[in-house]
Amino acid sequence: MNTRDSSRREFLQVATGGLIVSASLASPDTKATDDINSTRVANPVSGDVLRTTGGLSADGRQLVEHQRAIPVAGRSDVLVCGGGPAGIAAALAAARAGASVQLIEVAGCLGGVWTVGLLTKILDAEGKSGIMAELLQEFASRGSAVAQRSNGTVYDPEVVKRVLEELCVDAGVKIRLHTRLVGAVTDHDKRVVAVLTESKSGREAWLADRFVDCSGDGDLAAHAGCRFDVGIGDACNCQPMSMLALLTGVDPDEIQPYIRETGSVAKRRLLALMEDNGVTPSYRAPTLRHLHSGIYSIMTNHEYGVSAFDADAITQATIHARREIHEIVDGLRNLGDPWHNLSIVATAEQIGVREGRRIRGRYTVTAEDLANGLRHEQAVCRAKFSIDVHALDTLGNKEVNRQFKTGGLKPYDIPYPALIAADVDGLLMAGRCISGDFIAHSSYRVTGNAVPLGEAAGLAAAVSANRNVMPHELDWSEISSA
Repeated sequence: MNTRDSSRREFLQVATGGLIVSASLASPDTKATDDINSTRVANPVSGDVLRTTGGLSADGRQLVEHQRAIPVAGRSDVLVCGGGPAGIAAALAAARAGASVQLIEVAGCLGGVWTVGLLTKILDAEGKSGIMAELLQEFASRGSAVAQRSNGTVYDPEVVKRVLEELCVDAGVKIRLHTRLVGAVTDHDKRVVAVLTESKSGREAWLADRFVDCSGDGDLAAHAGCRFDVGIGDACNCQPMSMLALLTGVDPDEIQPYIRETGSVAKRRLLALMEDNGVTPSYRAPTLRHLHSGIYSIMTNHEYGVSAFDADAITQATIHARREIHEIVDGLRNLGDPWHNLSIVATAEQIGVREGRRIRGRYTVTAEDLANGLRHEQAVCRAKFSIDVHALDTLGNKEVNRQFKTGGLKPYDIPYPALIAADVDGLLMAGRCISGDFIAHSSYRVTGNAVPLGEAAGLAAAVSANRNVMPHELDWSEISSA
């Protein structure tokens, strides 16, 4: 028996014996004051009350919680964290390969930026095979004439919610919505063995043989102790966030010149219309798409300097973005015909995040790889989308920082090792949190690449679990032929 298997066996014996994981949440050197020396913790489901030792730190800035019992909510071969485009593909690929799969998602639906983010357009999806092609076919066949003309790349978010749920249920994926990842557990060999979540059911633990981080911001990997990079430069400057919205109340024939699918000039026309009438959007390439009947999506907002890991900053950005969208729509409505009945159907529940953590993997995709058109023997995805760095601040060009394009781009491969965490075992990544530099990330981050990356990670997780070897111990050719 090797050391890794032994330590995992010990963990599982402890965890499964009483269906609890005992977690120490305070550092050994933290001193608590005597005035608060115990904490009553109630189970939100059963109402049972436990008492744990703990207290307020001497400086009054921390509440120390030493230990409590955490119920194990589930066990699976593969656990996927995040139900966005990458997570859906990972879950489907793993389940279809015969693995038992648990999918955990913080929102109230699947789809991530496709649904709660109201993205409505899938970039770099053309020419992709596998699950990406399957999804596009479903979005088109169940969607509007616009969806059919765009081969599913322009879609209705409600159609997508239904398609994704049906596919996952049919594949046998266990779905848990309304549940947020809050921690990870590794064994003595730095192998991820469990994740911790919070929900209406309280704090819970989930055990699995393999884990796939599809959280977008690399939350699972960060909780597991993986190194990561953020943004660019000493200040870690990141691309801005954007909020999208759905609109109605205008006739598509009357505003046809401003609809994005008529050509890239539509953005310039819409910006000129806005600015000529005193409306100044924070995003200088406003994009209006016609989805179906009288429903449109619009993206005309930039929120600069917001950290993807600062809840207060994201909250303020969300409030500011929503106010701007309403002000822009009010301004367009005041133009009169054909805009006089323009109104907002919905603003996105989740502001769109372009950039979070880039987790250190066993290969790093670089700007040089893009410039040279990397061809790799372990390629899992071929990306073609341009280098797309939205302005990092309000100075200069507010649409795209073209200075980052100087190295150029040719279609390039994303290698399997870029999906494997370097610092822990049993963890794969998919989506925009894979291992890459700032410039490469600006290209591969789009959802047409997230899906094949998720498919690769999910298949690798299932195959490695079935063969009882770590993902990094397999070559992609062994996985893809399984």
